[in-house]
Order: sequence, then structure tokens, then C-alpha cells
Amino acid sequence: MTPIASHITAYLRERLPLQRGASPNTCDSYAHTFRLLFEFASARFKVTPSGLHLEQIDAQLVMDFLAYLESVRSNGARTRNARLAAIKSFMRFVEHRVPSVLEQSLRILAIPTKKSDTPLIRYLRVEEMQAIMNAPDIRKRMGIRDRAMLHVGFAAGLRVSELTGLLLRDVTLQPVPTVRVMGKGRKERALPLWKQAAVDLRAWLAVRGDLQTPELFVNARGQPMTRAGFAYLLHQHAKTAAAGCISLCGKPISPHSIRHGCAMVLFQATGDLRKVSLWLGHAHMQTTEIYLHADPMEKISAIEGVTPPRLKPGRFTVPDKLIASLQQRKTKLG
Repeated sequence: MTPIASHITAYLRERLPLQRGASPNTCDSYAHTFRLLFEFASARFKVTPSGLHLEQIDAQLVMDFLAYLESVRSNGARTRNARLAAIKSFMRFVEHRVPSVLEQSLRILAIPTKKSDTPLIRYLRVEEMQAIMNAPDIRKRMGIRDRAMLHVGFAAGLRVSELTGLLLRDVTLQPVPTVRVMGKGRKERALPLWKQAAVDLRAWLAVRGDLQTPELFVNARGQPMTRAGFAYLLHQHAKTAAAGCISLCGKPISPHSIRHGCAMVLFQATGDLRKVSLWLGHAHMQTTEIYLHADPMEKISAIEGVTPPRLKPGRFTVPDKLIASLQQRKTKLG
């Protein structure tokens, strides 16, 4: 039997960050997957997680774990598939270190991903985003920060990890206000900011203070703003904005809604999915096509370009109620 602890440690500390250059977010996500898996296996085999052996992580256990994610934790197919991808990546790594588990690994690698629904995206319209950005009290330091974060996130279409991960050195205000972003897959992109977003950013830099923290946006304690922290302030400002913007009432809002809102503005302004894809830092155009499905104007223009079939005109006469009831009775009698 092969203890699993040393192998998972090598995978998370060496394989992912050093050999594959995975981002900290990817490493954190994979670590969370294995925490859930080992807690599940620990309860199954009545041993501590550190006492688990590699041979115990077989295909049947993995399939039971995936079923547990969906039934008990109420995870969707996309989350289930992401957890499975992490486990498969680990098994490919470990089969070279422990050749005796090759057959076990192949069975796990054969577990199929599950098809998932592709719902229409939820995005914030311009007037909704405007109401949210007007919600912070810009007479206060934290209000200035919140306005700047919301505006930069919307103008640049940033992922929440990209927004909270912005460093002071990533910002250029002259000659053209620009932010430099390191996105998924280590893809770097430079994005210009429109005038008002740059004004809000300058206002924040003026009151940020001389902090040792390299991140652009910090919390009240001077520490880097977290993803959870930004999600919280977005929720609070959305509640405030809903008083004057009825469409925000009861609308599910997340940091990614801001990114989707930016994408829809760009697509409606340019009509070019390729430009939207470059702006958002998508690796594949297929990812950007979700905005094509979400835009009703594209479907309206398609309808307007269609010549409807010419049908023979006719008139439908509504029968008299009394005659209709007698006809129905006659039918029943014979």
C-alpha cells in the first residue's frame, strides 16, 4: 500500500506551480478538490485523511465522490467536471511515480465528463451598472475606493481575480490611462480605460495613501482586497441601487455579472465577437459566443431579414354558443 500524502504534496507544491506554471487560483481550486475528496474517502474507510493510501482512490470511489458532490453538496455538472479534471490530472502525475497504479489510473481517466446546460448569461445593463456605481458615498475614502473598483472592473471587463490582483505597477495614467492584466493561462493584456473610469481611479490613488501593499485595491486595514470582500461590497451597493433601479430588485448579481455587462456593451457597440474575445482575454472564440446567444438584437435583425411565407387569406367564424352546444350534444348521442 502506498501512502498518498507525499504524492499529493509533491503534486500541489511542485507539479502545478513549478512544472506547469499554474496560477495561484488554479492551485487553490485543485487543493480544495482534494480536501473534499480526502474527507469523503476518510469517512468511507474510517481512517484519517493522512492515513489514506493511493490504492484506495479507485474508480468506484471517484464515481461515488462525484455523485456525492451533486446529491449532497448540490454542485452542478460544471463543478463536478472541474473536480473530475483535477483528479484525473493528479492520477496522470502519479502513475509515473507509482507504476503499479497504472491500471487503476486508466479506469479513473475513463470516467466521462457530464454534459451540462448552457443557460443564457446574466449581465448588468448599462443603466443598472450606472446605478450601482452611483451607490458608493464618494465623500468617504472607502466610497471612493468602491467607485473606482466597480468602474475599473466594468470598463476593463475584468474577472474578479484580475481586479483584486491588480498591482500599482500595472496602472499607467499617462499618456493613455491603461491597466495591464495577467489573465488565465498567463495571458497578459493591456486595456485602455475610458475617461471617467480614469478619473475615479485617480481619485482613489489620491486617497489610497503610502501603503506597503503592492495591490492597487486594499481593504480598510490596508490589506489586499479579497474576492469575497469585493463580492460583499458589490452586494451592498446593489441593494442600495435597487431603490432607484427597479430592475435590480431580486436580480442575482455576482462579480462576473460586471464582466458580462462590459462584454455586452462592447459587442453591441462593435458587433465584432473577435474584438470582445481579445478584450476579455478568452483563449477560444467559442467562449465568447455566449454573448451572441444572449443579445436579442441579433435575433431581431435575423427576423427582419426573413421574408415570411405567403399564406392563403381566410376568415375564421366563431360558432354561436348555442348551436355549438347542441352540436356537441348531437355528437354524444350518436
